[in-house]
Amino acid sequence: MKLASEGEGNLAAVLTPPGVGAIAVVRLHGPRVAQFLKSCFSRPVVAGRCVHGELRDDGNIIDDPVIVLGADGQSADVNLHGGTWIVQTCLQLAQRHGFAVVEIPSAPLPSFMLDAGGELEREILAYLPLATTELAVRVLLAQSLAWEGHQQGHLQGDEAERILADRALHWLLHPPRVAIVGIPNAGKSTLANQLFGQPRSITADLPGTTRDWVGETANLDGLAVVLVDTPGIRVSEDPIETEAIGRAHDQLRLADAIVLVMDATRLGERSQQVLAERFPDAIRVINKSDAVDSLSVDDAAIRTVATTGQGVDALRSAIRRRFQCEPIDMNARRCWTERQRSMLRAGQHPMSKI
Repeated sequence: MKLASEGEGNLAAVLTPPGVGAIAVVRLHGPRVAQFLKSCFSRPVVAGRCVHGELRDDGNIIDDPVIVLGADGQSADVNLHGGTWIVQTCLQLAQRHGFAVVEIPSAPLPSFMLDAGGELEREILAYLPLATTELAVRVLLAQSLAWEGHQQGHLQGDEAERILADRALHWLLHPPRVAIVGIPNAGKSTLANQLFGQPRSITADLPGTTRDWVGETANLDGLAVVLVDTPGIRVSEDPIETEAIGRAHDQLRLADAIVLVMDATRLGERSQQVLAERFPDAIRVINKSDAVDSLSVDDAAIRTVATTGQGVDALRSAIRRRFQCEPIDMNARRCWTERQRSMLRAGQHPMSKI
């Protein structure tokens, strides 16, 4: 299939998820829509009406879809039976009639795929595929009411600065990378498994068990994050472990936040102090806190027992708080596109083009 850009005019795209399903929807867009339907569909179509008929290729019936023509006559949704052969045959037919097949990007969705009445609604729908948790969906959809009726033009006072500083919706749509770092056998992998809610990393009582970083998305009560469990950082003569530690440093440079896991039974060790000095802005965790009677550390550190899950809820909250998602005001006005940010920096109402 040809990968098309949105500007090529006559486009075809599958709106429904890939694979077999009861229904598959192919959207056709462009000036060739009317001629395609006249040539390949057995019945005349009327804008805004569901029309059932036969989709034909030189007299051969491909399927009996329901077609809905858009009000402008420039787009049509072909609702097919969801077999993969039927969908592919429909797309191939569209190609032969001058439509370029678009391989859909994850987001933002191209405008020809969106049925929206204004700029705000288009931007909400375009970014909806990036909302992978219920909280992300709710916060994004809430922007319609948050901006509705708000006076357009120039924003008052420091309102623009407040909206630009609020990055909660950005992080809800673009999961941040959170790296877990610490000395060997501090309990990093066990803590990571607790955050995932199920085993993802191999754990053992032997230092150096985690040989390479493990990155996977975890849902922290509505905030999706890419957790990176790194091997314990130490000087090692094992070439494989040394290589893994080297790769871990690369992941740390890419991380949006770092969770520093300290072993409560070895707080006096210089290796842990070095890590604390290296990552002063890290979310600090004192693991194995049940193994000592008292801890002379700062109150900002989170006490955990990774093997039992004690303190994990507090860690989840701390990570969400780092990315402005706890607490979170569902009704606050937010921005999530570069167009909106540019207008806010200029002191303009970002929805004034609706």
